[in-house]
Formats: sequence, C-alpha cells, structure tokens
Amino acid sequence: LWYMFFEALNSETERGEIAYSTSIDCVNWSYGSVVLQEPFHLSYPQVFAHNQEIYMLPETRQDGSVRLYRAVEMPNRWECVATLLYGEFADATILHYQDLWWIFAQRGLDEMRLFWSESLTGKWYEHPQNPLWPGDRRRTRPAGRMLFYQGQLLRFAQDGWPSYGSQVRVFAVDHLSKSEYREHELDQSPILEATGTGWNGTAMHHIDAITLEDGRWLAAVDGASLALF
Repeated sequence: LWYMFFEALNSETERGEIAYSTSIDCVNWSYGSVVLQEPFHLSYPQVFAHNQEIYMLPETRQDGSVRLYRAVEMPNRWECVATLLYGEFADATILHYQDLWWIFAQRGLDEMRLFWSESLTGKWYEHPQNPLWPGDRRRTRPAGRMLFYQGQLLRFAQDGWPSYGSQVRVFAVDHLSKSEYREHELDQSPILEATGTGWNGTAMHHIDAITLEDGRWLAAVDGASLALF
C-alpha cells in the first residue's frame, strides 16, 4: 500500500492542511483524510523514516519555525516533537548525508539558507556560506526531496522567474561539508515545465521521486493551472 501526503487547502480558514491518499498500484488513488491541522498554514510535507520511526517535515513558515512531526499512528496521528529552526523559511528540505543532517530552505523571495546538525533533533548550525545565491530566484526555493542518481547527489529547485514555481531545475551537488557548498546545474535542466494547458498549464514546481526494488522510478509531481505568486 502506497501513501501520498499533500497540502489540502481549507476553504473556510484559507490555510493549508496536510492530508493523504492511498493506492495499491500508484495509478488509482483513494482520498483518506486530513491528518495534520495547525492554527497556521501547512504545506510541502516531506515524509521520511529514521530509527524505525516515521517523521514529517512540513512547511510551517507562518509559525516562524521549522517544526518536525512524528507519526504516533500512521497515517492518521502526528505529534510535533521538535522545532529545528526558528525563522520564516519556505519549503525546508531535509537530507541525511555523510553522517550529518542538512536542511535547505528559502528565506524571503530569493535567498537560500543551509543548516547542518549532528542529530535530527539536536542543535542546528548555519552554514558559513549563507546566504546562498541571494537575488537568484531561479534556484533558491527547494522543489522536493534530494536524491542520489548515478553516483550524484541531486537537488531540485523551483524556478521563481518570472513567477513562483514556473519550472523545476536540477543541480548536482559537487561538495557538501560544514565549511563549503558547491553545485552545478545539469544539462537536462529544467526537468519539469508548464505545458500550456490543463492541470499544469502555467507551472510545474515540485517533484518527489523514489527508486523501486526492480530499478524503476516512481515520482509525484505538482503543477498549477492558474497564475501563482
């Protein structure tokens, strides 16, 4: 059984909430329910496993924080177990790499911030190169969980020009350490673009991809049919 977690907009409060659907074949999906509500907007849920527990890192920018949730009862009950960062960060994306934890997140409209920690709920430190690429809206907002492919660590970014989430760019990480960060854009970038019609007519702004046991890929993508801001 497959689970997909996503933002559901509450029309009464005009705030995002986290809901889920299930599928056996990843083609036909059945809506479950809203599983996480807060008195502030939620979106961009990144779900991952660590030490036999299931965690979720949704965007909680309106709370002025980056909050970590743990599944008390999968998939319906979640509890906040830690505040990892304080500040108005968009689309915080977490990564466990070379025995350290990393968070990439956008601050403002065009500034990437990178943080690291020795443990998931331990003390988090700002990277000395912060802010990364200030003023470059084409690469500063994360667009989904990072992944390894053909020996490369890949980072996805929402292209914010000329408007939010117009397409998804992909960057290969050349060096990631406590003191230095380098990346370069791949020739295949952008990998997702608006089609001009339908549900993704005006924007494509998120990808979450995983590899299956037989070597095939499974990916969920997000787009928009109306102008975003």
